[in-house]
Amino acid sequence: MRITGASVLLTGATGGIGGALAAEFVARGATLTVSGRRAEALRPLAERHGARAVVADLAQPDDVRRLADEAAGTDVLISNAALPSSGDLLDYTPEQVERAFAVNLHAPTMLARLLAPAMVAAGRGHLAFIGSISGKAATKSASLYSGTKFGLRGFALGLRQDLHGTGVGVSVVQPGFVRDAGMFAETGAKPPAGIRTVSPRQVVAGVMRAVERDVAEINVAPLELRLLSAIAGQFPGFAERVQRGGPGEKTLRQLVAAQRDRR
Repeated sequence: MRITGASVLLTGATGGIGGALAAEFVARGATLTVSGRRAEALRPLAERHGARAVVADLAQPDDVRRLADEAAGTDVLISNAALPSSGDLLDYTPEQVERAFAVNLHAPTMLARLLAPAMVAAGRGHLAFIGSISGKAATKSASLYSGTKFGLRGFALGLRQDLHGTGVGVSVVQPGFVRDAGMFAETGAKPPAGIRTVSPRQVVAGVMRAVERDVAEINVAPLELRLLSAIAGQFPGFAERVQRGGPGEKTLRQLVAAQRDRR
């Protein structure tokens, strides 16, 4: 999919790598629409990049439909919005559980359903979903987050097969631990000892490659983390025993405490 001249809808533009993605799409000549829940953060970002802003809370089905209506004619959807959803399930209220699945899984699915028909009719377009390595390997205190990201990966890869031959591509991009943006930058927590991180620029490059080359799945993570996630996906019981009591538990506790107000 050629980005220059394309109409791009980017959700979650004000969080994590959203700003870096917005800047890159504009630099490549795209016409950009950005979406986020907080108008006070979204509108300055849109002005900075000459983008159109649509304020929407993706936990609300009516807002999801309104966003799709206002972004009609989108050539490229980048589903980047997500809640961190860290913490043990029993610490969540039922309403918080519903919100996590609504934002992280239901909204991307519905946006794809609402925007894809016009892409298919035009014979061109791309749907890219920003997942996580947590969508390949489960960890403690991340059952909700992993559940939504496992689901997003399965949805994206299945949808890709559904749309084969239509001219519309589908990709899932799965970052590992990202420095200088996202959860570590926002919370001050440190990655587990011995685990390397990736930069926002690497994630952005992965997204651009996915869109331009129609790559099914791109894992933006150091080799050792990609290997560990592959092993954990095949041998979850073994991975659970290795993780238990490891250096990552301190990081998890820090993240859960810092992200509690974002549920």
